[in-house]
Amino acid sequence: MLLKSNIFCKLGANFATNLIMKRILFVLVLVGLTAFKPAEKEVEGKINWVTIEEAIELQKTAPKKIIMDVYTNWCGPCKMLDKNTFQNEDVANYINNHFYAVKFNAEGNDSVTYKDKTFGNPNYDATKANRRNSSHEFTRFLKVRAYPTMVFFDEDANYITPVTGYLKPQQLELYLKLFESDKHKEMTTQEQFNEYYKSFKPTFKE
Repeated sequence: MLLKSNIFCKLGANFATNLIMKRILFVLVLVGLTAFKPAEKEVEGKINWVTIEEAIELQKTAPKKIIMDVYTNWCGPCKMLDKNTFQNEDVANYINNHFYAVKFNAEGNDSVTYKDKTFGNPNYDATKANRRNSSHEFTRFLKVRAYPTMVFFDEDANYITPVTGYLKPQQLELYLKLFESDKHKEMTTQEQFNEYYKSFKPTFKE
């Protein structure tokens, strides 16, 4: 009887050991598959928004220009820009490939650090979160006075220029390709820009 008991104990121990080993092996295989799983691609047709601080950090290893959407919560054209233009697949894919995209609430309360200087909104009123509020210090620094405004920065986060107003996909395409290609550096007169405007052939769908 004792012999049978010892056998069952050994069998039980072996069974438990095998079960544990199988579980460990399963976990290791699962971890291995996860570890070697290819990185997920960016979502097609959706802009990958980041903060200005994140964009500047990303520029250190993968230089790209920055496009900043300066908006307010109460601004109707800002909402149209979001819905009709930034959700356009051609616009989103082009921006993701060639720019870092930043959203900035011109009357928000977030702290912003740019070029070693921190900006805030000391007069922000939380009760007016969805109404006209105090302008953020960074908004004034960028000299933005109307919304929406898209501000462009170069690969070193240096300010290029603002573009104000609601733009349809093909209208924004003109500026995206102008700054991405650095053709703006060749323009010193309004006439040169007008010529670029007339000769530009958009490819984005609307």
